[in-house]
Amino acid sequence: MSLEQKDLSEILETAIVAARLAGQHAMEQMDNVKVVKKSENELVTQVDSQCQRIVMQRIRETFPDHGFIAEEGENGRMFKRPPMGEPAIWWIIDPIDGTHNFIHGIPIFAVSVAAMFEGEPIVGVIFHPATDAMFTAVKGGEAQLDGRHITVGEDEIGPLTSVGLDSRFDGDLPAWAGNLIQRSRFRNFGTTALHLAYIARGGLVAAAMSTPKLWDIAAGVVIAEAAGAIITDWNGAKLFPVDLDAYMGQAFHVVAGNPKAHASLLDTMRR
Repeated sequence: MSLEQKDLSEILETAIVAARLAGQHAMEQMDNVKVVKKSENELVTQVDSQCQRIVMQRIRETFPDHGFIAEEGENGRMFKRPPMGEPAIWWIIDPIDGTHNFIHGIPIFAVSVAAMFEGEPIVGVIFHPATDAMFTAVKGGEAQLDGRHITVGEDEIGPLTSVGLDSRFDGDLPAWAGNLIQRSRFRNFGTTALHLAYIARGGLVAAAMSTPKLWDIAAGVVIAEAAGAIITDWNGAKLFPVDLDAYMGQAFHVVAGNPKAHASLLDTMRR
């Protein structure tokens, strides 16, 4: 079953409204945060769950049969509910990407909402509430920031360009990460979604991510690729399609960037 442009437009409009409502709620609650240790390396707040409910409730008003994969489920696990009809659309939601920043009153976080069909992200919305910036894209269309067309930059990795890096890696810091830190003006926003959004805008030339989950990257992949970015795993292979029925929260290894910077970063990682 295929989707028509009007279907994608309705999904996009719903995602934009849902993300804005959740982001506004998060900003209102920044001084009223209760923190819980979710796992050894993750914290969560009651606001994460509240924002997720806001997003899901808005989506269900229009698409009651669609499925969900979202970060905040019971007992520290993800939330998952398969689609109940056709077309089998899955919504992929990170209600607050950048929870650690949010907890400490740093307004660098995003609401990430994507829709996937046949294992591929087809609609992406990333809302940065602190700046009221709304990044959007539909697969096959153009990437936009607040309704204006955006594209990746053309600069290489160098001492005057910025590259995004994760704040933590599994195990020791890879040698290539040290190389990248020395070669560039590296950045860590504390949110994978905004790394991808600002690659799309051209603010970052590339980013390397070692631990993101599907909800961290699904929306950003649509937006960044629509803006001209190349996104692969650390071996240069495609990230999608993903078997969503089988997905249980596995992490991805992601390299993203404009064509020049992506190739350069991938080459650095392979040495």
